[in-house]
Amino acid sequence: MTFLRPDQINEAITEGAEALFAAQREDGVFDYGGASLTSTLGTVGAVCALHFADPGGAADLIEAGVGWLKRTQAAEGGWAMVPGEASEAGPTAVASAVLHLADPRGNAAAVESGQEWMREFGGLEAIPHAEVVAWCRQFYGFAGWLDAREMRRFPLELALLPGLYRRLFDLRAPMVSALGLAQTRHKPLTRLQQSLAKLAEPNALAVIRQVYEHEGSTGGWCEDAWVTGLICTGLARAGLGGDMVDGAVGWFRRTAAPDGSWSSGPLDLTWSMYATAGLLEAGYADDPRLAAVKELFLRLQQDQPFTAFGCAPGFWGWSGTRGWPATLETGEILSALNHLPGTDQADAVRRGVTWLTLQQDTRGSWGLCVRNTKVANSGPCPHMTAQAVDGLLDSGVPAEDRRVRRALRWLAKAQKPDGSFESVWYRMHTAGTSAVLQTFAKAGAAEGEPARRARAWLERTRLTDGSWGTGAGEPGTVEETGWAVSALLAAGAEPDSARSGVDWLLAHRLPGGGWPAANVNEYVRHVCRYPNPALAHGLALKALARYRKAVAR
Repeated sequence: MTFLRPDQINEAITEGAEALFAAQREDGVFDYGGASLTSTLGTVGAVCALHFADPGGAADLIEAGVGWLKRTQAAEGGWAMVPGEASEAGPTAVASAVLHLADPRGNAAAVESGQEWMREFGGLEAIPHAEVVAWCRQFYGFAGWLDAREMRRFPLELALLPGLYRRLFDLRAPMVSALGLAQTRHKPLTRLQQSLAKLAEPNALAVIRQVYEHEGSTGGWCEDAWVTGLICTGLARAGLGGDMVDGAVGWFRRTAAPDGSWSSGPLDLTWSMYATAGLLEAGYADDPRLAAVKELFLRLQQDQPFTAFGCAPGFWGWSGTRGWPATLETGEILSALNHLPGTDQADAVRRGVTWLTLQQDTRGSWGLCVRNTKVANSGPCPHMTAQAVDGLLDSGVPAEDRRVRRALRWLAKAQKPDGSFESVWYRMHTAGTSAVLQTFAKAGAAEGEPARRARAWLERTRLTDGSWGTGAGEPGTVEETGWAVSALLAAGAEPDSARSGVDWLLAHRLPGGGWPAANVNEYVRHVCRYPNPALAHGLALKALARYRKAVAR
């Protein structure tokens, strides 16, 4: 196979880089907000919360949100998390329930259409995520479709054991606390359950308030209307935390979009770290436009502990000056900082390494934000573990270090029989397998059995057009093709073996540069997905730049 002409690759990289920089704000953020954040779940959460917290004063917001939900319902009756995508069971279940809650008669046709879609899907029990089924049953209870006794009970008494409570519920602890408090008023409980819940009530409220105050008492939690909606709904139905409920109502009014929708929150740091990773691989480390990104990363490293999740300071979240802690962002931003010029990031790197060290599970893995949790969708996760190890290695931690060795041993045990790896925040297995393979290579273990099996899985799941998808037959995407090409080259594959993927990426460029984003990001694993343009652009740019380097060797 002949190599591509250098000018073909160079042009794609240059145009791709400029497409990324075109999305950059003055504060350094690569901003892919706007319509990409519009969310069925966010709108459902806001409408539900306002219905219980301020149905009269917020009637205009409720009406606007209901109108948006009805306009974005698919012809077959379902909803997706992001309008225009294929309908999903979770959003469809809660959207139809909240429409019934808001106006049973006026929304009857939309509700029936949504419920018919759910019946054809197989009902709530067919949703492949027990936790999502539990959330949906809460909304069915709000709508009067389930008796309160049929709704899953959130065991509020576990809040009496804060460490266990965090490990069992992870980042869901504030939502579980709020809905559990509501159940003490609305769900029949035994006398023992009532007594224990009464004892646990101050602890559960404290979890909610710790997060609320950590974020600056803005009225929102996680800058996410779905999360804020669940918490506000629970507090309002429990008659507790009146100041926080009032704050949430004000936050919903301030954050409502002109079209009546709400979002699932900005991803300032997530967008920026993936864009930066691609630009660094492409040779833009000294570009003055990345100086603003470096300042952004340094400014948004957290200097206060996140008490509710038991996290020390030193982490990064996905957005905000007081965001929720995330291993994923912390590992990726550490790697970026270590490849940006200068020395003023040394202290931030040191604190980030300390945070990752403290967060490593006793088994050697990393989850999202709570150490030693086993909660689905939060960890332990091979992809996040790989990102944490990359952050450590890029920060100068040697591959022989105990933290790295323990992580690599855990990754080997976590490998699936077919050689692939899971990724809780990205669909199926191409993302996780690619990330772990790159980490094995970075740690000098590319020739080990786990790495060889991961590489073989990627080579085996390449589609006939040269791209990669989920590994289970779905069409290829820019994101998964970029991941796979980069991983194979990092593991020592010859450029010819990655050429088909490179050709596919070149063929799928957008006019003027950049690449289309696909629904590969998991908001809730196997249930709700969304696109992230910065991820698509950054991964494609990284793959092409890595190919260019491999050819030049």
